Formats: sequence, C-alpha cells, structure tokens
Amino acid sequence: MINSHAYDYIDVLDKAADASWKREQLITNNIANVDTPGYKRQDLDFESTLKQELGKSQYVTLDDKIKNTNLNNLEAETYTDYAGFSYREDKNNVDIDTENVELASEQLRYNAISNSLTNELNRLKSVIS
Repeated sequence: MINSHAYDYIDVLDKAADASWKREQLITNNIANVDTPGYKRQDLDFESTLKQELGKSQYVTLDDKIKNTNLNNLEAETYTDYAGFSYREDKNNVDIDTENVELASEQLRYNAISNSLTNELNRLKSVIS
C-alpha cells in the first residue's frame, strides 16, 4: 500500500480539535465548581505537547515534521492547578473572570481549528475532483 501522507495535517488538526474540546469541557467544569470549597482548577496544555513533538527535529520543513509526527505522542494530559494561589478562605482557586476569558479564547481556537480542517478537506476534495 502506498502511503501518500495526504492526511497528515488533518490527523494533527484532529488531535488539536480533540484537545481543544477537552479543554473547553475542563474550563466549563471549573466554572461550575467556582463555589465548591477546596476545588482546584483543572486544565491541559496541548500547545506544549505539540511544540515538543514538532521540535524534535531541527532544520526540517514543517511538512516533514508533520509527516514524522507520532500521533500517539499528541495526547495532552489533564493537570490540576495546585500552584494557583487562592485568596479565598475555602481554598478554591477558580477565578471566574479568568475562566470566562479562557473559555471564550478556547471557543475561538476550536472554531479556527474547525475552519482549518474544513479547508484541508476541501483541498483534498478539489484534488480528487
């Protein structure tokens, strides 16, 4: 079987969309727990995971980096923000204003990723047609 690498960008964008959706769910959960005593906010950082995976090979084109990306390494892990200082007596470290800004930002990111996926699929469709 011939591997054309035609779907490499789509595969990476798919992983990014999954991570963005998961982060949006975590932020929504943080907002829902804003009044839960002792709750610590949760988040994930897909950008660092992607940067680490793409940065393994220097002096290589982005196309080659994407082609050589191991998709299994693009799983961003959820972490609990214990370092976030809480100024509240109940030790909850969720700042509702910050979470709302992060949620809006993540929604914009997800829309951009969705548009990029659509564009990539349209390019493939135009080549096939």
